[in-house]
Amino acid sequence: MNPLMGEFIGTALLVLLGNGVVANVLLKNTKGHNSGLIVVAFGWAMAVFVGVFSVAAISGAHLNPAVSVALAVAGKFPWDKVPGYIAAQMLGGMAGAGLMWLIYRKHYETTDCADTKLATFCTGPAIRSLPGNLVSEIVATFVLVFAILSMVAPKMSLGAIDALPVALLVLGIGVSLGGTTGYAMSPARDLAPRIMHAILPIPGKRDSDWGYAWVPVVGSLIGGALAALAFTLPL
Repeated sequence: MNPLMGEFIGTALLVLLGNGVVANVLLKNTKGHNSGLIVVAFGWAMAVFVGVFSVAAISGAHLNPAVSVALAVAGKFPWDKVPGYIAAQMLGGMAGAGLMWLIYRKHYETTDCADTKLATFCTGPAIRSLPGNLVSEIVATFVLVFAILSMVAPKMSLGAIDALPVALLVLGIGVSLGGTTGYAMSPARDLAPRIMHAILPIPGKRDSDWGYAWVPVVGSLIGGALAALAFTLPL
């Protein structure tokens, strides 16, 4: 399989299962309604496990523009491949979000709260303070990328390890740092589904909160780049 197709499929699986667990917990009349943050964090960890395990041998399973950029900053991934990877990841995120909506479409009809519907697609702050929210995303992504780089050294590819440590890493970040902004840590996980929220015919939906949309994008890219720079410091 072409590596770009691997990134597309892997990111689609990640977003389908990750946003799927959020929809299962938040939307009305689902089997998992109101089951809480622990279920969401565990579901996202398993989503990462499935996505990484499925395509690690094909593309390295970046599945996140912040990871691709960070690997390039660290000199472990060619810059000329970054745009293609990011495009595949964003399209995969949109496809995964679209499939999630298709599965849960009847539950969107029975859910009244427009904010809840938006939350099944993308993240939002528990307390809106854009500078603080940005710092939260930078720190969470720094932890994610620095740990990934440490795990896969010296080969510097997610394919160098089993997917389980990465899943446990995401679980740890979710339960520890996810309470402020929902730990997006990836434009493909947040911006791509947010675009689908704006496009899809979801009954009773609100705007897609574009005033906040830049925070998880900029925060994840900065956090990933800082982690790469810290990892490559000559100590």
